[in-house]
Amino acid sequence: MLITFIILFILALAGLIYFAYRAFVLAGLLADTQEFYETVEMSNVYMYEKIMLAHEEMQRIDRLGAFEKDDDAGTTFQLLKQVIDDLKEEFDGEAQEEK
Repeated sequence: MLITFIILFILALAGLIYFAYRAFVLAGLLADTQEFYETVEMSNVYMYEKIMLAHEEMQRIDRLGAFEKDDDAGTTFQLLKQVIDDLKEEFDGEAQEEK
């Protein structure tokens, strides 16, 4: 009877140690994941600010309509402006979802 109790106690203790170890490992993984998401969020904020600045600058440059669509500079300008507009729209949508 005493040997059965000791064996069960050792098994329970081994199980407890195993689950405590797994909880410790999972807590570390969770902390790493949280740190990763905070880094990604900071990068997104940085990118959003740069996109907003680029969008404002592109609007300021083209407010007079100085770039024609027919020449190379105008085509490049229009493509860049379209990309910035698309990125701004996407990041504005993400910013509104977070609120």
